[in-house]
Amino acid sequence: MPYASNLQKLFDNKDFVITSEVSSPDASTHSTLIERLDHLKHSCDAINATDASGAHCHMSSMAASKIMIDQGIEPILQISCRDRNRIAIQGDVIGAHALGIRNILCLTGDGVETGDHPEAKAVFDLDSITLLQTISHIKNTGTFLSGRKLENQPDLFLGAASNPFAPPFDFRPFRLQKKIEAGCQFIQTQYCFDIPRLKSFMGTARDLGLDKQCHILVGVGPLKSAATAEWIIKNVPGVVIPDETIGLLRRTPKESQIQEGKKICIDIINQVRSIEGIAGVHIMAYLLDHLVPEIVSESILDKEVKSRKSGN
Repeated sequence: MPYASNLQKLFDNKDFVITSEVSSPDASTHSTLIERLDHLKHSCDAINATDASGAHCHMSSMAASKIMIDQGIEPILQISCRDRNRIAIQGDVIGAHALGIRNILCLTGDGVETGDHPEAKAVFDLDSITLLQTISHIKNTGTFLSGRKLENQPDLFLGAASNPFAPPFDFRPFRLQKKIEAGCQFIQTQYCFDIPRLKSFMGTARDLGLDKQCHILVGVGPLKSAATAEWIIKNVPGVVIPDETIGLLRRTPKESQIQEGKKICIDIINQVRSIEGIAGVHIMAYLLDHLVPEIVSESILDKEVKSRKSGN
């Protein structure tokens, strides 16, 4: 079967996929973004271009995705429902396809009150599920929601986010099921710092057959320090970091906490790799892009990358 993207092909080939994300810069030139991408491109199969994450304004995800393509990197375009209505979003979808972008991650988006423009007017004409339904409609029927026909049907690979680590826990697999029914083909989870909770989520997901219907990437990432972990808990919606993880960082000398945070991330990756039904990891290293190659090379992921490069 033809594939919308190389990312989809890797998943279908049962490769253990490695994705990451790049923090779009506060810049009107591409040099800063390319510098950040240089840390990631040899370790990852595809890279997310974030869409004003945390409701903070940065270079657009569309522009960042196009720069990635120009650099020979496969992008995952993030589309948030916070800032655009269905007219703008549908235009962005076909525009992205025209630029060569094939992977789209569908997000509801953080509320404007969490960002640096709290006075902005939020849109939320769609949410993540209706966004998935909208793009699925466009690619499956070749028409806009209005019924007006496109000249061609865009070939796209659709993803969404899931958070197994926030209550209500029992609801999370069924929320994922709704996204799959809406057209989701791959999932990136929120940061995982709780392996037992992940195993519970995956157990239900397997019982429902969701791992056979959708490729599940588990979100992981290094913590820079105990102070960073505490800030994330207070300021980033949906991230849960156990007290024992923060305690371990606190007991570590300040100058060594970033290395301890990296070790925690590597340990989580090595445990995640053995859980049935997981198709890969999504490494989120906000402003710590330089650590991603180290995380990959020092973890079990190094074998995956070497095997892929050798063609085995």
